[in-house]
Amino acid sequence: MIARVWHGIVLKENADRYHRFLLDTGLSDYTATIGNCGVFLLKKDAEKITHFYTLTFWNDLESIKQFAGHDVRKARYYPEDKDFLLEFEEEVNHFDVLEMPDYVKI
Repeated sequence: MIARVWHGIVLKENADRYHRFLLDTGLSDYTATIGNCGVFLLKKDAEKITHFYTLTFWNDLESIKQFAGHDVRKARYYPEDKDFLLEFEEEVNHFDVLEMPDYVKI
């Protein structure tokens, strides 16, 4: 199993709208992709900005390619992201999942 982590930053005043946008786009597309095993959306507020992290779990790299395209290291963005994000990180991070709690049924 592979964990994929993406990070984005928005103005704090736009955080609720961006959360709804993520629900309708990326999170929906993650869960609709065969081979996706789960999605977590994390949020951290700072003074004037909000950090969002998506933590997704995948069966294998081929599954990630179905969502992200051939180069799985590249972040996938939607046209409307330009209305929210303060920067566009080019790459995401991938991790091999070595252990998980027994109660997680993936």
